[in-house]
Amino acid sequence: MQRMAPRMLTPEEAAALHPAPPVTESKIRRLRLLAGHENPKIRESVASSYNAPADLFETLARDIDEGVRACVARNEQTPCDVLRGLADDESERVRGWVAVNYFVPDDVMRRLADDPSETVRSLVRWKASLSAEPAVG
Repeated sequence: MQRMAPRMLTPEEAAALHPAPPVTESKIRRLRLLAGHENPKIRESVASSYNAPADLFETLARDIDEGVRACVARNEQTPCDVLRGLADDESERVRGWVAVNYFVPDDVMRRLADDPSETVRSLVRWKASLSAEPAVG
């Protein structure tokens, strides 16, 4: 019976079956328009987009809403210089997301290791412990 069970697809195989639509100028225009929306949840969706251009990340990193800045901080497409700026954000939540962003530069991690917030410092230690673990295999 186990032989007859359907095989699970890997994430890569599943993605190949459902490719993302191409990023068009129309989509970029829509992201630019939505980045200025009055609803912060709409701006968060733009800040979470992997297709947002660099200048939108820069703009949204200065947003008055902490949730929008947090979405910029955790987006793996956010440019390193934008992450550097967010490492000094007034919000512990935003700095915490910077600390766990996989693509944050080493100089920023060293700075966050001395952050005033114990939560941010513990996130830096946790992330460092991940790379210190031996490979399984």
